[in-house]
Amino acid sequence: MYVRNRMTKSPITITANAPIMDAVEVMREKNLKRMPVVDGEKVVGVLTQGDIQKVSPTKATSLSIFEINYLLSKLTVKEAMTKNPVTIEADCLLEEAAVIMRQHRISTLPVVEGGKLAGIITESDIFDAFIDLLGFKDIGSRITIEAADAPGAMAAMSQIFKDLDVNITHIAVYRGEGTSDVVIRSDVVDTSDLEKKLKETGYKIKHILKNDK
Repeated sequence: MYVRNRMTKSPITITANAPIMDAVEVMREKNLKRMPVVDGEKVVGVLTQGDIQKVSPTKATSLSIFEINYLLSKLTVKEAMTKNPVTIEADCLLEEAAVIMRQHRISTLPVVEGGKLAGIITESDIFDAFIDLLGFKDIGSRITIEAADAPGAMAAMSQIFKDLDVNITHIAVYRGEGTSDVVIRSDVVDTSDLEKKLKETGYKIKHILKNDK
């Protein structure tokens, strides 16, 4: 799955020279935690709620609300934003976006295409994609099977599902030492025949989860 399939397209942006109070107002009105900062169509920064807090007077200040607002009115977005942000291309894989976020300890990536801003992708977008990839919300069953970590093991296991006319909708493999946990989601809720056949063939069923709603 590609970044472009999960990103938020045409995100709300702000210019680097805009007053910081404009950014505060937009983020409050749209309930945003961060915004890309642009110069034309080029990304030049990212502004987050944390960035705004860093340039705002603390609650312990002796300044009046009028003085605080005056000081903030003099600040521009470029004075608070994170400059030269890490970006990702729209045609990169979601896995690449996840790795970059982990490496840089960030929760959002501006997405670019041809050097221009195309969208943003967040940790939440990747979590949602992970849930969808495993079909966790779909009606059916999820069976975790212990299998040998060897060539042909997946084909042999899949043949059992085929013989019982059970459609496999999602597969995930968690590798161990010599064996793997194979998580197979299918569109059937009643797994009694499937369980029986798997056990007869020598497979160990480690967990079953059913969803009929």
